[in-house]
Amino acid sequence: MSKVYIFLADGFEEIEGLTVVDLLRRAGADVVMVSVNGKREVCGSHKIRVGADALFEDVDYRDADLLVLPGGMPGTKHLGAHKGLTSLLQQADAAGTGICAICAAPSVLGDLGLLKGRKAACYPGFEERLTGAFVTMDSVATDGHITTSRGMGTAIDFGLELVRRLFGQEKADELAKSIIYG
Repeated sequence: MSKVYIFLADGFEEIEGLTVVDLLRRAGADVVMVSVNGKREVCGSHKIRVGADALFEDVDYRDADLLVLPGGMPGTKHLGAHKGLTSLLQQADAAGTGICAICAAPSVLGDLGLLKGRKAACYPGFEERLTGAFVTMDSVATDGHITTSRGMGTAIDFGLELVRRLFGQEKADELAKSIIYG
């Protein structure tokens, strides 16, 4: 079973985080919502409270197929400031593990130098933080093992791309049809 870890910090964009969790779970992935706050309850940028499945420090990430960062503010700032997470992302990049970020969160990858020479998308205004990337206005960009997306309005496209990466195009198409998308 495909293993996905999605990292939640206070101020995360709820649609970007929970849409991805929903779509991946519908597809059959084992998705773990991980709090980087040191507590299970995470409060989104629109004051929606979510119960994470685990705390960052309690998880062994060696079985990860995908690591996912939702955007939102100040959630993205909290993700980028978490030394354990940034270290994990650098290790995942070196190992070729799937790394995925949407909205403002691709800036975390850009700040770490993980987007150099790659096609990448982000929320308008964060382009300068995608250090060395070929910035695209596509709703979703996958380049190698890294997938990025633009924002809340592209959350379904992003989630379906992650399904495609893990389970193939046919599964992504079936899921899109089942949710009346497209």
